[in-house]
This record gives sequence, C-alpha cells and structure tokens, in this order.
Amino acid sequence: MAAVFLVTLYEYSPLFYIAVVFACFLVTSGLVLGCTVKTPTFCHTKLGLDRQAVLCVHPNTFLKARFGLGVPVILRNSEETESSTRVLKKRMRQVKNPFGLEISHPGTASVTKGITLTPDCLEDCVLTCYWGCNVQKLHEALQKHVYCFRINTPQALEDALYNEYLYRQQYFIKKNEKEEKYCQLPEDAQVVDFGPVPRARYPLIALLTLADEEDREIYDIISMVAVIHIPDESYRLSCRILYQYLLLAQGQYHDLKQLFMSANSTAPSSCDTSLGERSIDKSLLEKAGLAEDEPELHEENSKDCVVCQNGPVNWVLLPCRHTCLCDGCIRYFQQCPMCRQFVQESFPLCSKKEQDEDESTQILEDVLPGRVF
Repeated sequence: MAAVFLVTLYEYSPLFYIAVVFACFLVTSGLVLGCTVKTPTFCHTKLGLDRQAVLCVHPNTFLKARFGLGVPVILRNSEETESSTRVLKKRMRQVKNPFGLEISHPGTASVTKGITLTPDCLEDCVLTCYWGCNVQKLHEALQKHVYCFRINTPQALEDALYNEYLYRQQYFIKKNEKEEKYCQLPEDAQVVDFGPVPRARYPLIALLTLADEEDREIYDIISMVAVIHIPDESYRLSCRILYQYLLLAQGQYHDLKQLFMSANSTAPSSCDTSLGERSIDKSLLEKAGLAEDEPELHEENSKDCVVCQNGPVNWVLLPCRHTCLCDGCIRYFQQCPMCRQFVQESFPLCSKKEQDEDESTQILEDVLPGRVF
C-alpha cells in the first residue's frame, strides 16, 4: 500500500522527486566534505623574513567562511617542511685505491691482434692476464674470497678458477710505472672468437695484486679484478672495461662504478668513438645483457653546481650516480636535476673541512711571488 502511495506521489508530484534528489545531494556533499585527510593543502610563503613562516591552508577553510563548517587550519614551520623532503645521507667509507688500469689504443685491440694495457699503481704489484676465463667460475671465485679464503695472490685466483681459462700472462709492475704491457693469445691457441652471446667465457680478466704484504695491510686492499671485453670476429663491440672489483683484505669486495660529472676540459674519451659507434655499441651491450641503465651525459664546461652555478659540485646522487649538486642545493632536491630519477641516497665527495683546505691551497698557488696584496 505504501509503495502504491509513493508511486502515485512520484507520478503526480514532480516536487517530491526534486526533493529526494536534493536530499541525496546534501548527504553526499556532507560525506565528501567530511573526509579531509587526503585532501591536498596549499602553502603560501611570506618572503622577506630571515625565517620564512609557511602557512598551509586546507581548501575546506574556504567552505568554512561560506557554509560555517568547522574545518581546522594547519600551521607548519618551514624547517619541518624542508626536513621532510631531505634525502637520506649514505654513510660512506673512504678507501684509497692503489690500482689504476687503462686500455691503450682500444681501437686496434682484438682477440687475434692482442691488447695493450697501461697499469698505474701506487705500489709494486703483479699484473696477471687470464684469456678466456669462465664466467661462472670467476663469480664463484669472488664468493670464495668472502666466505672461504682470500685471493691475495695470482695462484689463489687460479685455484678458485680451477684453471678454467685458456692462457695466462704475468708482468711485474714497479711503483708509479706507466709502461705499456702487450697481451696476446698465442697463435697455436687458434682462437678467433668466444662464440655467440650469451657467452660462457670472458675474453680477458686482468688481476692486479699488491706484491708486498705490508702494503696490503696499509691499504686494507689486496687485489683488483678487471673484466675486459675485446672485439672478435663474431662480436665487434669496441674494447672496454666492463666491470672492476676491488678485493679487500678483510674478505669483502666492492663493485667499482664510474661517477657522471662535468669537467673543465672537453678532452675526448680514451675510446675515440663517434656518436654512431657508441649507439651501435649500446645496442650490442643490451643484446648481450651487459648494458647498464646509464644516463646520458650533458656536456658542461665547469665543475660548478648545475642549479645555482656558484658552489662547487660535491654530492653524488644514487642510484643514478650523477655528481651535479653543491652543499647548499642538495637539501632541496628529491629528484636528480640531470635525469629526473628519484634520489634514494646521497653522499659527499669530501667534507667541509677538506673543501676549505683545498680552497686555501688554491689561493696560495694563485698568488704570484713578489706581488704585494
């Protein structure tokens, strides 16, 4: 009976229908305006003060003036807002690497013609080159350095590899000596390539080991392993160092990665390759599964901060490894200004004290003798 009455009202009274719709609208509006937790805030700053006061006003405060709704106003301090956007500072341990290794004339290097390496070490060391080293055995050897025994000699690495390599060459490197060392497979090996990708063997592994045991205790480092790609007949990617691992005396190893930062000079890289060749190399690396997501480098002509162009660059952003911000600008960025990748952690290249010492030394060097200031 009640249903028949409502239907009759609906058919002969349009005002009843309008009243029901309006009541539903009021209920819905009240529910939406009551949920104030996820609604964004608008921040208004008052400039010209030594300490900025930030007033964050909820949008519903405008409804309070119009409809009389009791929505609270949120006040925040500028320091609290700034600290909430600051990225985490990564604790770093400074380690002095006594090893240096470069590829001389990478454009002429190949499996059949050999490769020329230029070691530059701070102490006497031994350079051992392993041709055709097994990929799996190498990474197992790195794990053995952590959990089993220390790879502090070339013989220790050979024991960890179970002789899974084709040829071995060894040189003694004197302290601060930059003499080129030529490495080549013997002709009787009859190796012209290492097969299609993914490969089971690395073309060349270069092991640099400190010769003196006292030097290992001083540096807390015993050796460095460099994985080098050399082009052959089936895989013509240009010669380069793919990975570098620094082995510590306490049983750890670090994966060394380059930092991306601007330089004062626009000197060409050691590989002397054109833009087209670099794009081809990148595609080949991606096909082989060896390419990293390296950001494109922007050529800069100074070492100043890319934001303020005033302070010296000091902070490294992770995981993109761009070194582009100074001490003053690092706290204002949650994304890298170079590649827009979110910054998870960051660390400084040097402390404030070291920067002040470098600046004072530079000032003394710039002062010419005999001039009065």
